[in-house]
Amino acid sequence: MALHAQQFFDDVLELPFHQYAVVGDALYASPQPNSPLRLRIDFAPTIRQGEYDGLRLRVVHPEQGVLDSALLRFADHGTFERRDGARDLAVGRDGYAVIRDWHAHSTLPPWHGADGAGLCTAIEQYAHFWIPGPAAARLAARPVAQPTATTGSSLRSR
Repeated sequence: MALHAQQFFDDVLELPFHQYAVVGDALYASPQPNSPLRLRIDFAPTIRQGEYDGLRLRVVHPEQGVLDSALLRFADHGTFERRDGARDLAVGRDGYAVIRDWHAHSTLPPWHGADGAGLCTAIEQYAHFWIPGPAAARLAARPVAQPTATTGSSLRSR
């Protein structure tokens, strides 16, 4: 794959999912064991062929299909701030905060210089919301103190 999707998901995002696989340019994950819900993450294309400006997330149920989708833009999560700063690229300039898959013979992956910390945090929050973990064990309830009878005189003395 020219996008090096497996390498991007393994090296840049380092997602802590229970189980996942990269198929083509998409990551399919099972964030929680025994949950029927799956998370699909793929690259979000721009209007240009071979150019991507973020990741598209989808929560998929095996019987109901796509339950929700979200777009995480690289620019919103600081993914290429360092790279674009070194190239003197700013918001609104061609090539800012995008991956371009135009140079198949390049020795570096098109996402070289990416910082995935912001994306990883956003993906984890999204997955936690849609696919929550098992309920935490509840602490044993403490006995509730029984109210004591009060007399009118004790209330007046306060």
